[in-house]
Amino acid sequence: MYLAAITAFGVAGATVFGALIGFLFGKIPHRWNDAILGFAAGVMLAAAVLGLIVPSVEAAGKSGLWMTVAGIFSGALFLNLADRLTPHLHHITGMDSEYHRNGSSLNKVMLFVMAIAIHNLPEGLAAGVGFGGGDQRAAFTVALGIAIQNIPEGMVIISPMLAAGVSKPRTFVIALFTGLVEVVGTFAGYYAAAASRAVLPFALAFAGGTMLYVVSDEMIPETHSHGFERAATYALLVGFTVIVVLDVML
Repeated sequence: MYLAAITAFGVAGATVFGALIGFLFGKIPHRWNDAILGFAAGVMLAAAVLGLIVPSVEAAGKSGLWMTVAGIFSGALFLNLADRLTPHLHHITGMDSEYHRNGSSLNKVMLFVMAIAIHNLPEGLAAGVGFGGGDQRAAFTVALGIAIQNIPEGMVIISPMLAAGVSKPRTFVIALFTGLVEVVGTFAGYYAAAASRAVLPFALAFAGGTMLYVVSDEMIPETHSHGFERAATYALLVGFTVIVVLDVML
């Protein structure tokens, strides 16, 4: 529980730290924005596979492999449903709106915040599930990966809000809120996994599925929509290999 608590506030703190860096740089060009998000996507992808899905397979064994598969798809479907029912802006860093029947009365800034919150909740969930399952090595891989990718993510969420006319103090509070969502997710994931070891393989895979969904549905399309997809692709590979190396070395 102690490690889970440290992790919860650590991953949230990484988002805030990245936001502070974002204030220093102001508007980030799309080329760098896409590369930064590509790196974050690679980190998230590796953390999901190495820290969640592989431990799920190991915990389930051949006879329980169906739990891993079911968990991955359940996590993806959960976020898919949240994406359809919750009013928000689809792209993580842009202000492009998509149709949601509940979204007409919300301003663009709040829609943007809800998009980030939906994106951050499964990250916190993934970090908490790892520690709740008792495999500290895998849990640290996930937590480290999330913290690393939260720094560049925190950087790139600042520019759209400032461009939309949000004041710097309010922008910082919003960034802090998006980080605190991960705290809630971490504790929820920890208690869910610790409550019953029988459902641990499913819980690990569920968290991994949510992260894979975010990478594929949100992050990669965003990084490939401005003409800098080559840089984003190599940045994703760098992020992925960084976590692979850290997982082996640590």
